[in-house]
Amino acid sequence: MATRLQPGDGEPQARDVDALLLLSFGGPERPEDVMPFLENVTRGRGVPPERLAEVAQHYLHFGGVSPINALNLDIIKAIEAEFAARGIDVPVYFGNRNWHPMVEDTVERMRADGIRSALVFPTSAWGGYSGCKQYHEDIVRARAAVADAPELVKLRQYFDHPLLIEAFADAIRAAVAELPAGRRERARLVFTAHSIPVSADNASGPPGEQALYSRQVAESARLCAAATGFDDYDVVWQSRSGPPQVPWLEPDIVDHLDALGARGVDAVVLCPVGFVSDHLEVIWDLDNEAKERAGELGMAFARAATPGPDPRFARLVAELVDEYRTDAKPLQSSDFPSLGCTVNGVTCVVGCCDMPARPRRS
Repeated sequence: MATRLQPGDGEPQARDVDALLLLSFGGPERPEDVMPFLENVTRGRGVPPERLAEVAQHYLHFGGVSPINALNLDIIKAIEAEFAARGIDVPVYFGNRNWHPMVEDTVERMRADGIRSALVFPTSAWGGYSGCKQYHEDIVRARAAVADAPELVKLRQYFDHPLLIEAFADAIRAAVAELPAGRRERARLVFTAHSIPVSADNASGPPGEQALYSRQVAESARLCAAATGFDDYDVVWQSRSGPPQVPWLEPDIVDHLDALGARGVDAVVLCPVGFVSDHLEVIWDLDNEAKERAGELGMAFARAATPGPDPRFARLVAELVDEYRTDAKPLQSSDFPSLGCTVNGVTCVVGCCDMPARPRRS
């Protein structure tokens, strides 16, 4: 039985909310935080210590500080300003899954502040386990940890929101302009998103809507390419982890650059369509590894900005809040169903985005 909230499905025409909670992944803010943070991220997944040590070096390359918390605080300031301009009189709170401020602590503070009903904006636009269902699990865990916790309603997936597409499109145009003038016309546009196991992608979405994550990424890329006049482009993946025997979405961005170089491509524009902000995966995998490989191949390289700092992103959040409060029709640029909005962490439908069982390590 479906439990997701669809605008116009018989719900009240006006819904009162007391607050907005921005819910994110979290990241270390000093070198001594790095390993405890990674242990939080990988708890129960059987990731070997040597792999954690390898990933830790990526964070330590940047002084042990992930940019994600500071970027989220900037987004919150922009949301607050947008709320004030629109007359939306609700406070904005900040909580994380894996590092401080932990969402359990934030929900406790919300309860102490008298918040009874809040919307939750996740810093992921997607469906799937990692992109959506895990945020529902965060909500369930946080409410279980707080007596008399407020009602928490997660906002819907927004991968095809017109404001998101507009922000990415302008970022692509700006990136093209960074290339040498003589190479702009023949630059290859490449979209990247976080890779996940193929089994997880196959399980993403409600029954009958499998591979929702990769299909949403492909649709978002199509919309952005169309908005910028690119008829031909590529969708590839980045930031893969896990044992090599487990199939993940491919090709990897660095491998793809090699393939483009073999075809004689001498200019590339990367658009991290799968990311809201310049998280560590963006600045390490793209601004370091991919850019370095492109240089080795003699390829002009430009990377489009992520939409988080764009004023339209705060407008997007406000639009989602108003959409929920007024029971309005979703603003979408595709025909995909509006998914992901439920109360108190309830799954959209039974079996939606279940995480496949992890293979046992031999």
